[in-house]
Amino acid sequence: MATENINSPTTSVEKEPNGVNGVQQRHYHHHHDISQVDSGFAAASGGSLNPGLWKPYEHRKFANPAPLGLSAFALTTFVLSAINTHTRGVKEPNIVVPLAFGYGGLVQLLAGMWEIACGNTFGATALSSYGGFWISYAILLTPNWGITAPTGPYEGHVSSPLGFFLTGWFIFTTMLLLCTLRSTVMFFLLFFTLDLAFLFLACEQYANDMGNATAAVALQKTGGVFGFLAAFLAWYCALAGIQDSSNSFFQVPVFHFPWSEKAREDRRKSERQQV
Repeated sequence: MATENINSPTTSVEKEPNGVNGVQQRHYHHHHDISQVDSGFAAASGGSLNPGLWKPYEHRKFANPAPLGLSAFALTTFVLSAINTHTRGVKEPNIVVPLAFGYGGLVQLLAGMWEIACGNTFGATALSSYGGFWISYAILLTPNWGITAPTGPYEGHVSSPLGFFLTGWFIFTTMLLLCTLRSTVMFFLLFFTLDLAFLFLACEQYANDMGNATAAVALQKTGGVFGFLAAFLAWYCALAGIQDSSNSFFQVPVFHFPWSEKAREDRRKSERQQV
């Protein structure tokens, strides 16, 4: 099998002369440096959106879809958080709708589907679910659906229903957060800050329903701050997944927890070298 380089510094083209029906087949794949432990499994990584040891598919040549999904999530969350914190006086979330449908929604959902092909259950669940979140949130904000309209099913009293909506996502994110406790610090912090963002934004809706506008604004802004943190952490993890020795002079650290399998393996290697 011959291999030739193309213009992209992170991509190679492999030619198989005996392709289907005699047609030459080309497989594009990303040369991503995967940190391995002695068992042959890859270590947990936010860049691959995998919280534990996992076995890379060696017979399949897929690119890593996690950075795409993380980037889609990060940008959409960043814009919504800017609105939640009333940055530059902007309070209406209309600008989020196209992002939520196209990038945070559709693109992230597709990345989640590709994670299924890569065998990453956690990544598939997280990216597909949050892609669905953004699509459903965009539907809520679309006037033609009339869900939150004064003449809609809730007659304008949508605070508690929106609170239920956000509380459900808080519960789901807590579930994912528990699965990151043996991964990396940055990966854990991503879901931790996102979890708090959902919690504060849900409480904002309940405060609105109780007529406490002052508390609602404070809770909204606090949720926006945690949303900002989640967005930048998602970009950080995406960068960790994109960078490798072929396209960057450095790689951002991901800080494995001391009790993670990768950290324990590093300690075992260090002990063997000292003997």
